[in-house]
Amino acid sequence: YLLFLFARKSVIQLDLANTKKALIVPAFETLRYRLSFPKSKAELLSMLDMGTLFTFRYHVWTKGHAPTNFAKWRTATTPYRVEWEADFEPYVVVRKDCPEYDRRFVGFGWNKVAHIMELDAQEYEFTVLPNAYMIHMPHAPSFDITKFRSNKQYRICLKTLKEEFQQDMSRHYGFAALKYLTAE
Repeated sequence: YLLFLFARKSVIQLDLANTKKALIVPAFETLRYRLSFPKSKAELLSMLDMGTLFTFRYHVWTKGHAPTNFAKWRTATTPYRVEWEADFEPYVVVRKDCPEYDRRFVGFGWNKVAHIMELDAQEYEFTVLPNAYMIHMPHAPSFDITKFRSNKQYRICLKTLKEEFQQDMSRHYGFAALKYLTAE
């Protein structure tokens, strides 16, 4: 509920309705199945320092959220801008009329990465919210991630779809999209 209130206030203050902004909600995770959700950023930072919480996917996929710049977030009191990097897949709040997720990416793999890449290509500004956060709770692996991990054909298909998407981006956005051709 607190996230909703802060996000709503940020949407108004940052004029999300009239600008191309993607408001990044910093993501954290716990390995515990039960957790008292922190009621403030100070409480969350304390939990991070104690090892109760971690930055999201710190142990398996740091590239996905690294551009959020968690070190800066710790002391930030105002929203700050970050740049797109390969494999960036933050959780965002965007206008309803933003680009949709690419329908090629169903199941596990590259859906958020492709979406953020499309937002970047359309010159959305990535703005990290300094007092918002979300916490991912542990759960059983999805059917699709299990298939990704165990099925070579699934991984080959995903690689083919990624390459096709990157080429489509290059064709659609021209020279400015060349940086996406090398994104893994």
